[in-house]
Amino acid sequence: MKMLINVPEAVVADALRGMAAAHPELIVDVENRVIVRRDAPVAGKVALVSGGGSGHEPLHGGFVGPGMLSAACPGEVFTSPVPDQMVRAAAAVDSGAGVLFIVKNYTGDVLNFDMAAELAEDEGIQVAKVLVNDDVAVTDSLYTAGRRGTGGTLFVEKIAGAAADEGRPLEQVRAIAQRVNDGSRSFGVALAACTTPAKGSPTFDLPPGELELGVGIHGEPGRERRPMMTSGEIADFAVEAVLEDLDPRNPVLLLVNGMGATPLLELYGFNAEVHRVLAARGVAVARTLVGNYVTSLDMAGASVTLCEIDEELLGLWDAPVRTAGLRWGS
Repeated sequence: MKMLINVPEAVVADALRGMAAAHPELIVDVENRVIVRRDAPVAGKVALVSGGGSGHEPLHGGFVGPGMLSAACPGEVFTSPVPDQMVRAAAAVDSGAGVLFIVKNYTGDVLNFDMAAELAEDEGIQVAKVLVNDDVAVTDSLYTAGRRGTGGTLFVEKIAGAAADEGRPLEQVRAIAQRVNDGSRSFGVALAACTTPAKGSPTFDLPPGELELGVGIHGEPGRERRPMMTSGEIADFAVEAVLEDLDPRNPVLLLVNGMGATPLLELYGFNAEVHRVLAARGVAVARTLVGNYVTSLDMAGASVTLCEIDEELLGLWDAPVRTAGLRWGS
């Protein structure tokens, strides 16, 4: 496989050096693998820290900035960051108002963030946590006990980030993050496997004429494999899988997310099909976001995430955000 890299061992460090060059509004510590808002800590503001394995960009480093995260900790490709990174990030952004850890439900992430929370509290930093587990495709998989954390992470980080920027206290920010997670559901589909730099070949075998329904963001197996389907048929399956588990009475936020190698031409066409299915089911869509946000290296495919919202959560979603991967408002 051809890749735009030097050597596999330096992929993450090289990417961080490039991020630092492109975004002077961030402090990128390449050696210690921590990305921090340059204006942190912000007096009186709850700080948000997240992180996970690299390969899912712009998640999480691309979501550091006003309106979202205060800091992020990138691990090696598809590998959890270590507690030292998380503690270093928490110490860099804590203003005394506390730190919220946003953790995707993967075993390594959960264990390391739990350990980091204990270490940070030993240093006098007040820590709260929220676990993101929005993926309805499977329960208990290769990387996790319970449901996986996927596209809902973006909704949690954006909405909780806006609440923190309003100056809300730690427990309120945590409660809002939990509400967003509780109202979010996702389902992903792979058309082709991803390739990690270290392996240099596809991470799993997916024949050309088949697709994986319910795939995870590390290439974990989904519910089933089927012969290739049309965009409309995939939308029918994915949305129905989400709505089997989420029965929204209020409008929803919709994320149509590319897995890394699917062009926007296809994603917008898929978005039209998703809207068709939701309209037929009487689900009102308040806002739609389309693009590559929670990726899996060069995987071809897409995921659908819905988040049931109310006026408060919609206002927080619409609040200004200014990060490398997401920005709107003044």
